[in-house]
Amino acid sequence: MAVADVRNLDGKTVGQVELADTVFAAGVNPHLLHEAVRWYLAGQRAGTHKTKGRGEVSGSGRKLWKQKGTGRARVGSIRSSIWRKGGTVHGPQPRDYSYALPRKMVQGALRSALSAKFADQKLTVVDGWTLGSHKTKEFRQALSRLDEKTRTILVVQEPGNRNLELASRNLDGVKVVAPTALQPYDLLRHDRIMLSKDTALHLGRSLGGGGAAAEEAPAAAEEQPKPTPKVAAAAKSAVQKPAAAAKVSKPRARKPAAKPKAPKKVKD
Repeated sequence: MAVADVRNLDGKTVGQVELADTVFAAGVNPHLLHEAVRWYLAGQRAGTHKTKGRGEVSGSGRKLWKQKGTGRARVGSIRSSIWRKGGTVHGPQPRDYSYALPRKMVQGALRSALSAKFADQKLTVVDGWTLGSHKTKEFRQALSRLDEKTRTILVVQEPGNRNLELASRNLDGVKVVAPTALQPYDLLRHDRIMLSKDTALHLGRSLGGGGAAAEEAPAAAEEQPKPTPKVAAAAKSAVQKPAAAAKVSKPRARKPAAKPKAPKKVKD
């Protein structure tokens, strides 16, 4: 399995943790990463672009001159699209650029991005983000002790750490996200990824393919009640006894068809 060093906020190594190979040591799929980034950026577009059509620009609606007899081209409105300051034809209109991407593709892209960061030694596992204050200075010093050269850092941590949220929101190039909101785009955009030990184990379980449901399945199978001795003996005897022959109903004998009656003789 993939093994990573666990460091504290002082920058010292305090242990090691085994990471899931299916998440942190999987093959990197560049095409899948491209599709995930394209899908994420499309969903971030506002889509509020708008141009004015012929019925929205300013100008009178009257006919400028009569249809015939002037020698000029016929015209119906000053707001025509072929005139200066006229309406725009087929211009952009407000729309939604987002589209659906299969959940398994997003999870595969996350596995590829995490594996690429781990292979490039740009993934740091922290023992815990226990900050004594919400001040930015203390958090900045802790990041410098962990990695002084990297300028863009993505911190993945479960929500609820108020000091971490307040101390990180004023740092340029530093972003804190929850594991449930982690996107492949964020992993690729930041140079270094910092995970807490619990978060790394959680990602290994949730993205490993089985997750919590796979862990609960064996337990549920073990909790099934065993049959009592009386029920087991009855089932065994029922299997050993030969099956009773099914009663075959004999077909009913058909009554012979009635003979046709001879026609009565008519007396002369």
